[in-house]
Amino acid sequence: MCLFGFCIKEVSNTEKELQNPVNTLNEESTEESTEESTGELIKESLKQTVKKYRKSLISGMILLCVLLVIYLGMAQYFKHHFYFGTEINGINISGKSIEAAKAMIALELNDYTLNIKEREGKIEQIKAHDVGLKYNFDKEIEKIKDDQDGYKWVSACFTTEYSKKTVMLEYDENLLKEQINQLSCFEPVNIVEPKNPSFRYVEEDNSYEIVEGVVGNKVDNNILYSRVAESICNMKAEIDLESIGCYIKSQYDLKSPQVLEVENTLNKYIATKITYTAGDSIKILDGSQINHWLTIDENLQVAVNEKEVDDYVNEFSDTFNTVGKTRSFVTSSGEAITISGGDYGRSIDKVKEKEYIISAIKEGKTITKEPVFNQNALAYGNNDIGNTYVEISLAKQHLWFYKNGSLIVQGNVVTGNVSKNHSTRKGVYSLKYKARNVVLRGQGYAAHVDFWMPFDGGIGIHDASWRSVFGLNIYNTNGSHGCVNLPYNVAKQIFNNITPGTPVICY
Repeated sequence: MCLFGFCIKEVSNTEKELQNPVNTLNEESTEESTEESTGELIKESLKQTVKKYRKSLISGMILLCVLLVIYLGMAQYFKHHFYFGTEINGINISGKSIEAAKAMIALELNDYTLNIKEREGKIEQIKAHDVGLKYNFDKEIEKIKDDQDGYKWVSACFTTEYSKKTVMLEYDENLLKEQINQLSCFEPVNIVEPKNPSFRYVEEDNSYEIVEGVVGNKVDNNILYSRVAESICNMKAEIDLESIGCYIKSQYDLKSPQVLEVENTLNKYIATKITYTAGDSIKILDGSQINHWLTIDENLQVAVNEKEVDDYVNEFSDTFNTVGKTRSFVTSSGEAITISGGDYGRSIDKVKEKEYIISAIKEGKTITKEPVFNQNALAYGNNDIGNTYVEISLAKQHLWFYKNGSLIVQGNVVTGNVSKNHSTRKGVYSLKYKARNVVLRGQGYAAHVDFWMPFDGGIGIHDASWRSVFGLNIYNTNGSHGCVNLPYNVAKQIFNNITPGTPVICY
């Protein structure tokens, strides 16, 4: 049944086609006409495209011809004229012929003025005729023109190789120097010298502060001459002395590391404090004094003025030195006297003390110390004799020796011969040394002594075995050559108990 049914269906479709033959023919006809119509459209489109291409090609060729004509025309023009944008020494000679360019440059040169701009808005001028400015560069201009190939005018629009030119002008050097020297900026009354920052000591704070330097307005003549000459040759309208670096500057300013370093060094130096003590005597050296000694050179090197330190050491030595000073003394007989002269006492070693002070300042030390003495005393104060000493009364011809306040020995003596001007000198001396078995020699004599104790150069205390009597007025006519002659036992006791440096008081 299924198979049969299928067959029936196929037959039915065929019948339909047979029943509509006209419709079928109509459809086929329509398809053929559509194909013909599409072909015609394509053909028409191709024709239109070809026409447009031909028009564009023709237009392009016309444009190319026009450009070629323009290029060739301009090339011909630039055979006799300068490129557009051409400048010689800043003068625009675009499109000019050689002769026209020369005339223009000559005119500009005749009217040329260089304005010199200075600080505070001041302007001075140098004119072409003031310095004999002229040109003599006909060949150079012609060469510039020859280098401008007319056929390369297009590429010249994109480079300045052929358009920006400078040729040297001629001027009278002496006239130029004269004009520059006559500028008001070189008049002495108008010149303010530049100065480096300085340093000021502030006593209230015991510190240094930086003081701003002076900018000044001094002009470097050599630099200005060079810049003016260059500007004139290039016919520049103006130069600014500030911008071209003509003003002489100070070497340092407030922010220079060297300036800050100097400030630190100065403050370190004046922070020094040396407190000198010797007994009840006190002397303080600090920044209030030190700041007067500090110097700073042009290279910002800080130094301590040694001459000033010398003067200070000499002055403050008077506070501590006692050599040769007048002293008050109470004799063994109870009489209060004053005595001066001699070499006993304290004496500052000025050379070593000066060296120490300079070294301490550079280290910024704070210290309490005694001065450096090259000779010291047994006690402090104005009466620095102490309680160990030899006392010699020239008038009484008597000697006493005290040690630690106790009388060790005393006895009569014979001192220097007055009649022969060999008097023993008054003063307070220091025992230099002691020695045994010494031969004392002088003009016309040689004497052996067992105990030798010099205190004033070749003058000393010693035994005198050749004498049997001491004291009285022997010294007036039969005294020694200046020494203090003692009986053997007295000399021996002194020798055995005395030490070098002990005061010897002669009055």
